[in-house]
Amino acid sequence: MFLAYKGYSTIITAPIVAILTLIVTTGFDSHIMANYTEVYMSGFANFVKSYFPLFMTGALFAILMEKANYAKSISHFITEKLGKDKAILSIVLSGALLTYGGVSLFVVAFITYPIARTLFKEADIPKRLIPGCIALGSFTFTMTAAPGSPEIQNVIPMKYFGTDAFAAPLIGIIASLLMLGLGMFYLTNQAKKAKLNGEGYGNHTEKESEEISIEKLPNIFISVFPILIIFASNLFFSKIYYVLVDGTYLENFNTTLSNVSGTWSVIISIVIADLFLVITNYKKIKNLKVVLDEGVSNSFRPLLNSSAIVGYGSVIKSLAVFSVIQNFVFNISSNPIISEALSVNLICGLTASASGGLTITLDALAPTYLQMASALNISPEILHRIASLACGGLDTLPHNGAVITTLAICGLTHKQSYKDIFVTSVVIPIAVTTIIVIGLSVFV
Repeated sequence: MFLAYKGYSTIITAPIVAILTLIVTTGFDSHIMANYTEVYMSGFANFVKSYFPLFMTGALFAILMEKANYAKSISHFITEKLGKDKAILSIVLSGALLTYGGVSLFVVAFITYPIARTLFKEADIPKRLIPGCIALGSFTFTMTAAPGSPEIQNVIPMKYFGTDAFAAPLIGIIASLLMLGLGMFYLTNQAKKAKLNGEGYGNHTEKESEEISIEKLPNIFISVFPILIIFASNLFFSKIYYVLVDGTYLENFNTTLSNVSGTWSVIISIVIADLFLVITNYKKIKNLKVVLDEGVSNSFRPLLNSSAIVGYGSVIKSLAVFSVIQNFVFNISSNPIISEALSVNLICGLTASASGGLTITLDALAPTYLQMASALNISPEILHRIASLACGGLDTLPHNGAVITTLAICGLTHKQSYKDIFVTSVVIPIAVTTIIVIGLSVFV
């Protein structure tokens, strides 16, 4: 946490800390390199094997949406319709629609910040609130709760529970509405307090980004069509096509259709949207080869960061102390819903990664939770949704990569803006998850 907070790459620090942990807990011996190459790198490689297609296709989608100006068109449309008096809601909804459509939250921050800066200046709302708005729209409900979301945090549980991206839709919708409602209540109240105290946008030295004229932006219906493609395709493949397909051939690959169909559905859906963007914007996008190369390159850093965290988790799982932690979590409650919510949140907090922490936890504990849930007649879909919701709590502590990146894009510091990120992406999601968990536990 300290090294990440200081800005050191997780790709470098994760294996170093894993080795140091081994030395502290087991002593320095000849097993160190074996643990690095056979344990750490196995966890690292397995994550790449499972999720590289999702990271790559998603990054390509994000760069194509950006270069075709579809993302800007969506943001401008929302802000224009809502007006500058609804600046906070405009930025939140812009981020939410883009992330729900599969655009990386890192890309969303780059897209929405210039628009937010202009709107907040016109409305004289403190600039320090912008990161909190971006966090609410990008790091919360569309990442973990919204049914059908192609974000990796909603995809990972499918492999472990044999579910799809639409798992437990009612719970997801309720959680989404609660996060959005509570987040908007908090941010609008902060803006009102600032106005009463005479605090305006503030004096900030900023590099003005190049703006494209509204007249040159694509039609909003064309801009949202790729997002609709992902949603509709995902729904078709996960709920219709793979339900009818005979998956017995997968026995030769030591897996089952239920374990892979959800991930396949998301990958195919994003690929279809990518092809649509390339075909319809072939002449518009200058130097398509360079754009595609950039998209692929953009997928590497977040993929390797998450893989490094998972590799670190593989080492931790091999230690005797992990069984102590595991027993501690299980002893808190015999209810798998409560136990899962706690364990996922804690590991995501320790790793500062929703995807990495979620994978580490489910790798170790998913079979046990499935067994516990089966005994209590709890659907795997509920386990999926709780796992996704829980990974979006403690993951955005100050050393989280998305937090650091968003603050850097906005030109603000932790001291200025982290409080609002903390409330919108940590406090509120944890509170909502707790409410959902308690509500579900009553009926178990």
